[in-house]
Amino acid sequence: MDEILNVVTAGHVDHGKSTVIGRLLADTQSLPKGKLESIRRKCLQNAKPFEYAFLLDALKDEQAQGITIDSARCFFKTEKRHYILIDAPGHIEFLKNMVTGAARADAALLVVDAHSGVEENTRRHGYFLSMLGIRQVAVLVNKMDLVDYRQSVFERVQAELTEFLSKVSLTADAFLPVSGVRGDNIAAPSPNMPWFHGKTLLEQLESFRPGEAPTEGAFRMPVQDVYKFTEYGDDRRIIVGQLESGRLRAGDKLIFYPSGKKATVKTLEGFRQQPPECFEAGQSAGITTDPEIYIRRGELACKQGETPPAVCVRLRANIFWLGKDSMQEGKKYLFRYGSAKIPCKIEKIEYVADASSMTGMMRTYVERNEVARCILALDYPAALDTVRAHPAASRFVLVDDYEISGGGIVMERLTDYQFDIRNIRWSAAGDAAENGNRQLLGHDSLVVWMTGRSGSGKTTIAEETRRRLQQAGIVSVILDGDNLRRGLNEDLSFTEEGRMENIRRTAHVARMMAQAGLVVLVTLITPYEKAREKVRALIPERRLEVYVKADYETCRKRDPKGLYHKAAQGEVPHFQDSHGRFEEPASPDIVLDTAHETEESCVQALFSNILSICKGEL
Repeated sequence: MDEILNVVTAGHVDHGKSTVIGRLLADTQSLPKGKLESIRRKCLQNAKPFEYAFLLDALKDEQAQGITIDSARCFFKTEKRHYILIDAPGHIEFLKNMVTGAARADAALLVVDAHSGVEENTRRHGYFLSMLGIRQVAVLVNKMDLVDYRQSVFERVQAELTEFLSKVSLTADAFLPVSGVRGDNIAAPSPNMPWFHGKTLLEQLESFRPGEAPTEGAFRMPVQDVYKFTEYGDDRRIIVGQLESGRLRAGDKLIFYPSGKKATVKTLEGFRQQPPECFEAGQSAGITTDPEIYIRRGELACKQGETPPAVCVRLRANIFWLGKDSMQEGKKYLFRYGSAKIPCKIEKIEYVADASSMTGMMRTYVERNEVARCILALDYPAALDTVRAHPAASRFVLVDDYEISGGGIVMERLTDYQFDIRNIRWSAAGDAAENGNRQLLGHDSLVVWMTGRSGSGKTTIAEETRRRLQQAGIVSVILDGDNLRRGLNEDLSFTEEGRMENIRRTAHVARMMAQAGLVVLVTLITPYEKAREKVRALIPERRLEVYVKADYETCRKRDPKGLYHKAAQGEVPHFQDSHGRFEEPASPDIVLDTAHETEESCVQALFSNILSICKGEL
């Protein structure tokens, strides 16, 4: 019996979560022998009424007969499976459990006091369950003994909570009338509620379906560090991290995001122990690769051929805020996801909702205990999973002034400035040849090929990006089409043949400059897809294709060089920007839409991506 089901228990304070859990442990004979009698005797000696909730406090530091209880988790088993019950006693504890992974629950129990009814934390925790992507939920209407087991009370609570949960896109699998104190409908049907014909709590737990085992998911391992033991004569680079999902064996082919570097697992390494033949989810792993590659903490190791993570610098997220100061639009925070720590800005707060009342508002700040949908702009690209692709791995936290102040769920990556890092290829030879240049210059080389119509903003963006790269210590150069036409390529025409040769020569120069360790910003219109294919063939590695996007009418209105006007007068016969003569790139790595986004946002997006790739600052 290896099946495990993780269940989170939530609800308003004093609604009886601990009592329900304690009674469940007692009625399923999951307690250590003599523990129940021992607690009863202590209560009698201290003239205190016995409560099943005392069982949890008494067992916090105890491990015996297969049961362990700490401040957040309770373990017990039935003939069918093992259970881990995760308590969510308050907002901060709930967030901490979510961040550490303890609340990666398959199902949830939402406890409501029948006498008090639906209260603030009931609604708030219901909203949290929805945000966390937990879809198996049973509502326990507890303390039915205090309302004389009246069906009307149960149905009133059921109706009120059903209406609220529907607003947060959550549907309860079942509503169960129970009494933790009396044991009604906990492990056995209650004779006090003959009007109820549903399952007991134990039966409901047994009916829940366990989620996909972490070992069966796509391989994910955030890189924690890279070790070298040179003082012991071991010059290997050992990449270490903890597997979040999947399995890992020697010979597996990996790709690291967001850098896009590829390698094969050469050996598995253990710390002061013999390594296993296979690492599995939950285990800490060390590996060496062939070839040896240079990566940093914060990269995400994945397997080639499996579903890749999203790589982006802008994302939409649901955030619940717990900070002492309000979350502000435009303010910088630290985005923590896996082992990555990335400065970010709240670009836009799209919607704010009070999690208890579900009233919504449009404003530029989020107060404590409120939930908001926001757009985040990261300083560097992040490799992450969305809630639709991988709910348990879509969670992150925001740090404000060294304190965890908010938690969030990645809803979607945004297409603006989004790129597929799989198009950036890296080779062992490139790593080896440029290692010396990296040591000297302090960064990797890169060719940034910027294509787009005349007037789209290629040169303007490149010049400001180069200035910021210089401030960041990255040596870069711009190969501008106009300047090249006045020198190296002055003998070439503007016919299709002339343009192709212009691009061929420029690509060769850019490749040689990159081999010398520079970041090369190329600003050529490159209007034809076959020309861009030529560039990809000549620069197969360390290349970033950027489409500076602006439609014909926008560029014609800008017309900074007067070319559109001259073309209309017939003075520029081979002008490529007439209708239909510019072929949009099929799959660029980055799209900078200058017709709809500001110059600043475009520059920042390009600068952040280059900085991340060349310095690995994650």
